Amino acid sequence: MEPFAGSPLRIFLSAGEASGDLHGSRLVRAIWKACPEASITCMGGPLLEEAGARIVVPNRDVAVVGLSEVLVHLKSVARAFSAIRSHLSAQRPHVAVLIDFPDFNFLVGRLARKLGIRVFYYISPQVWAWRSGRVQTMKRFVDDMAVILPFEPEFYARRGMPVRYVGHPLLDVLNEAPTPKEARLRYGCDEKTQTVGILPGSRTSEVRLLLALFCEAATILKDRMPGVRFLLPVAPSLDKAWIESQVIPFQLPVRLVRGDTYGVIRACDLLITASGTVTLEAAVLGTPMIIANRVSAITYHVGRHLIRVRHIGLPNLIAGREIVPEFVQLGATPSLLAQEVLQFLQAPHLLERQRSELGKIRERLGSPGVADRVAALVLEQARQGKASEA
Repeated sequence: MEPFAGSPLRIFLSAGEASGDLHGSRLVRAIWKACPEASITCMGGPLLEEAGARIVVPNRDVAVVGLSEVLVHLKSVARAFSAIRSHLSAQRPHVAVLIDFPDFNFLVGRLARKLGIRVFYYISPQVWAWRSGRVQTMKRFVDDMAVILPFEPEFYARRGMPVRYVGHPLLDVLNEAPTPKEARLRYGCDEKTQTVGILPGSRTSEVRLLLALFCEAATILKDRMPGVRFLLPVAPSLDKAWIESQVIPFQLPVRLVRGDTYGVIRACDLLITASGTVTLEAAVLGTPMIIANRVSAITYHVGRHLIRVRHIGLPNLIAGREIVPEFVQLGATPSLLAQEVLQFLQAPHLLERQRSELGKIRERLGSPGVADRVAALVLEQARQGKASEA
């Protein structure tokens, strides 16, 4: 615990989606463990609020995905940025911590730099996947950066931007997850019950594109495997009643679960999941999966000319090959998803083979204690920011 003379360190966090809310909340607790008098404000969600950070802007209005979705929500995104601009101008935090979520956080970062506020980026945007030229933009406003994927330091080094590899923050939460046996007992899944997880994402715009697709695939599975059960974790950023209203017409044997995504992942034999952070969560927790992704037609046609990686799933990107099946856009149909799930559930050796590959991914993600390591880096930047006030 380190005392600071005079006024407390002022720290602002910008976390635009559920994963950022999770990792930001852990970072806040780690910062306060090291520096209890720090003043922390944020754009965030319920987990950051629960951790004690003061919410300046709720992130639910900016948690959109894709070009067309951003255009639809442009007014709410503009309002959020305006509120952050007013807050940063009035409060002048010693450091602004940006958690993933481009391109909104690029706007916040450039604003902070213009105001003389130091900028720390935690969790790299996927600039290695598309629009790698954004690295040059980041170099102009980022003072320090912590990356969490093992291939990222080399990527940035080749472009002249030093970064710090801290390991993946999911390793910090692994010990809090129940064992597979505990999770199955929690949700009443005996050893003979085959349980499939439905994970359509954490953003409303993403769920609108994927939930019906996943439920249609589940309907096919139910007809082909009458004993199968489904679990659907509902992210804190989503309206559970709305999710229920979308699921009920499919008449599935499904249980919706709020606040226990890791328990759901551990309870399942296999997941049908959106791409994104959840695929790495499943990898760390050792649960096999198939990945499906759909975006709007505009986003897809723009993205296909810009994306420079072969895979959409983080486990496949880290492995450098496809260890988890991927279904994208027109290739993501209910029948194809159901067929792939059936193949896995009817051939246990396929499940075991993927579990083995996912275990190798986990080994490459570093060691626990990520939040504490990042907190030390943030406080270092905050001290420098405070010193510059003198």
